[in-house]
Amino acid sequence: MGTQETHSTDSHLPTPTTPHGREALAAILAEPRGTLVGLDFDGTLAPIVENPDDARAHPDALPVLAELAPKVASVAVVTGRPAAVAVRNGGFAGVPGLDRLTVLGHYGAERWDARTGTVSAPAPHPGVAAVRAELPGVLEAAGAWRGTWVEEKGRAVAVHTRRAEDPQAAFEALRGPLADLAARHGLIVEPGRMVLELRPPGVDKGVALTEHVREIGAGAVLYAGDDLGDLPAFAAVEKLRSDGVPGLLVASGSSEVTELSKRADLVVDGPAGVVGLLRALSGRLR
Repeated sequence: MGTQETHSTDSHLPTPTTPHGREALAAILAEPRGTLVGLDFDGTLAPIVENPDDARAHPDALPVLAELAPKVASVAVVTGRPAAVAVRNGGFAGVPGLDRLTVLGHYGAERWDARTGTVSAPAPHPGVAAVRAELPGVLEAAGAWRGTWVEEKGRAVAVHTRRAEDPQAAFEALRGPLADLAARHGLIVEPGRMVLELRPPGVDKGVALTEHVREIGAGAVLYAGDDLGDLPAFAAVEKLRSDGVPGLLVASGSSEVTELSKRADLVVDGPAGVVGLLRALSGRLR
């Protein structure tokens, strides 16, 4: 398992703490144009903020990605947000060097490609509209936690507790009622950092990442994430390793979620650390 400690063979690019990670980094450095770089958005490319609408990519993220992207097979942002929202908040559209960027939104249910500038997606799950209609009553019955609020995500609905008087208590109190509500309408609940998202089953970041790896024929993959929703992507990379595709798992470390750090090959200090890692990696690629 990875740890918070990192070591470095030079002053810039950290060395993974696990054999799998070191093998994957060596493969990426040897064949960068066969590498997929997969990145979560919130907490990984963008700092976590109280209001998700205010989230923006780290100020150095775009120039670093524009420098890195032409040197690898693909850069994909894999996020639970709607693809168009991630594109807007990330500032990804029309950036020179990012013409091959792909945003896989709603855990892969939506796809935005920089070359076309369009979003493709199937019809929404009918359970989302039903949950949306019932949600106010469920929240009221659960105690109408002051400061709890609902984020409309189109293909999903998220209940945030970060603004509540006791965010963790509100989070725990709502888990059961929201799980029951989701189950009644064929949805699942995805827990995150002080947020419970009700969304359709059958799509997750692991499925999205694996399909993109297969689509482009990637020979190696780097995936960076920070939250519980990134665990399926971590599992997908571990499965790809068993199939012979080297994979480097990077945790954007936080005190709120530690599960990813325990499974990562490399732990960095939040979005600034992710950007620093990608900058150092790009500097080693030709």
